[in-house]
Amino acid sequence: MKKRWGYCLLLVAALVAPTVLYPVLLMKILCFALFACSFNLLVGYAGLLSFGHAAFFGAAGYVAGYALKSWGVSTEAGLALGTLTGALIGLVMGALAIRRQGIYFTMITLALAQMLYFVFLQAPFAGGEDGLQGIPRGRLFGVLDLSNDLALYFVVLAISVGAFALIMRTIHSPFGEVLRAIRENEPRAISLGYQVDRYKMLAFVLSAALSGLAGAMKAMVLGFETLTDAHWSMSGLVVLMTLVGGLGTLFGPIVGALIIVMLEDKLGDIGNWLASVTGVNWFGTLGDSVTIVTGFIFIVCVLALRKGIVGEILALFQRIETARQREKFPRRRSDHAHQ
Repeated sequence: MKKRWGYCLLLVAALVAPTVLYPVLLMKILCFALFACSFNLLVGYAGLLSFGHAAFFGAAGYVAGYALKSWGVSTEAGLALGTLTGALIGLVMGALAIRRQGIYFTMITLALAQMLYFVFLQAPFAGGEDGLQGIPRGRLFGVLDLSNDLALYFVVLAISVGAFALIMRTIHSPFGEVLRAIRENEPRAISLGYQVDRYKMLAFVLSAALSGLAGAMKAMVLGFETLTDAHWSMSGLVVLMTLVGGLGTLFGPIVGALIIVMLEDKLGDIGNWLASVTGVNWFGTLGDSVTIVTGFIFIVCVLALRKGIVGEILALFQRIETARQREKFPRRRSDHAHQ
């Protein structure tokens, strides 16, 4: 019941958020939150650290953007093509990397993603270093005009909530339990008769498809797609979001995405405000030092918040609940021990 109330409060907060923040910023947060949640599904529950998720995110953005701009497809078709692109690339990449473990799996995904990055750098349709510009938003089902930021926000919110519900259902299904078993002890899962490579492959493709959906939505929201989304640094950014929020938690990646995106967008304003209040001009340069600040946050989380922000909060609640249970049901000493 507490979880249901928590979900309802989060949904209400998301519905009223456009009255406080700019809708485009909120949509960007939702896209990165979905990207981080899809990555967390793979690394947090299957134990597979991919450093190539930027390939799915960027490729879906390019394909969806090109289809919307040059082919004139509908908005829903463009998003579907982006999601399918992420799934297909995940299928190919997974077929090459899924049998490897540890650092070997990570480096193979990184190498394949960088190969795709150079494809987009040279491909004529991708626009090279200029990227793909002027991507139209279109109309949803030919009826709802998505050029209105507020209307598009509620569409993106509905898609994000649906994708998050899919991730949550996957985690709490028998399939999710098998993924946890593989993460904790893969040889034991094999001894129990599970074909672990198939389970890991399915998790990899599902994560890639959801990352593709996030990338396609971001390209449609912002109206452009650049090489930044396909670069290895984007893979590092989603790792940072997941670790800061809390690896292996449902809401951790969402919190991490919120913090990182807000820092990138509002750090300059915060620095200027601090400079005006304190009179220290150095604060005015914070907007140019986003990577330094995010790196500092990462170091703090690694040293002091090993489970991430949400993970540490959940661990604190667990300790409080354990202490209450001990007070409620104290251990009874036997008569012999009392004597």
